[in-house]
Amino acid sequence: MKKIVKKSKKLHVKKGDMVMVIAGENKGEKGRVLQVVTATGRAFVEGINIVSRHTKPDAQNPDGGIVKKEAPVNLSNLMVIDADGNATRIGRKLNDAGKLARYSKKSGDFIK
Repeated sequence: MKKIVKKSKKLHVKKGDMVMVIAGENKGEKGRVLQVVTATGRAFVEGINIVSRHTKPDAQNPDGGIVKKEAPVNLSNLMVIDADGNATRIGRKLNDAGKLARYSKKSGDFIK
């Protein structure tokens, strides 16, 4: 019996990337990616899509109350920002070391 291995899709966004929101309530805003959730195709971006959560008192927050935190944004609404500060599409090509690396389609430079 063969074991089925589910291969994850290559994403254009990684943790730590600077991104720009291109659609939705926060359109035009920039932020750093805190976490990418590959199963749902969403990402948490610093300072983007802030929501209020009502919390019960616990050890970290003894008073409880309303906490503001980031909610995930769909990856289709994000574009990576290259070294020049422009939002760009991402491609993949071999770098000098012979490894597949991400590059900016607008400027042609490698990302990170």
